[in-house]
Amino acid sequence: MLPAFASPEFLIRHKMGLNLIPLEGFPLVKPGDDLASLVAETLAKNGFSLQDGDIVVLAQKIVSKAEDRLVNLTTVDPSEAARDYAHITGKDPRLVELILSECREVVRVRQGLMIVEHRLGFISANAGIDHSNVSGPWGEPQDWVLLLPEDPDASAAQIRAQLQARYACRLGVLIIDSHGRAWRNGTIGMTIGLSGLPGLVDLRGQADLFDFRLRITQVAASDELAAGASLMMGQAREGTPVVLARGFPYPLREASLSELIRNKDLDLFR
Repeated sequence: MLPAFASPEFLIRHKMGLNLIPLEGFPLVKPGDDLASLVAETLAKNGFSLQDGDIVVLAQKIVSKAEDRLVNLTTVDPSEAARDYAHITGKDPRLVELILSECREVVRVRQGLMIVEHRLGFISANAGIDHSNVSGPWGEPQDWVLLLPEDPDASAAQIRAQLQARYACRLGVLIIDSHGRAWRNGTIGMTIGLSGLPGLVDLRGQADLFDFRLRITQVAASDELAAGASLMMGQAREGTPVVLARGFPYPLREASLSELIRNKDLDLFR
């Protein structure tokens, strides 16, 4: 097992590095599919098995599809509040109704955009509801949208337990989604659920190269991994929603999404 703080010198000395391996040929996921079994089958097709310290990174979309988080907009009856926000944003009021049902608070709105605090605690556009690469069992494809998993931490924990039992080793499972960021253009992969790996690594008290003790440094380790894995997955037609991460430079431990969410009373921008 790696020490609590694995320095670059440690990694070089032990000839270690982080490898991100996209698993090719992952099948299209349907509601009710067993993701752990699909991961195992795809690992075998790619010539891999899992070993201690590995992390399986899953795109949110396949988790949501397996958990049947599909909604057809024709079944949604928008409220008066949804119609009001739809008038401001120009969005379909049925979609706005779903956004409102998935969020705790509307943070900002403008034409074409709703920024909300998702019920899971993070700030996101449109409550993470997705239209791309989504279709359903009936009706028109453009009428289907996909919600985030109900409890991504629990989803990650269940998949991890199944994979650990199958491979008899200690693993981490990370569920990621593409998010925008304040003050920056473009989306980036970020954690929405995790099990068996740290979300946050606290380096306070560690010495730097000049023996200065770090006072405030905390690393969003799972988000850093999410960003790297997202590069390997792609965002359009790549069809690689699962990445095997090997060589993660921090010890595995139990964690949850909550450690990555800044408390509102510490948020200087709301």
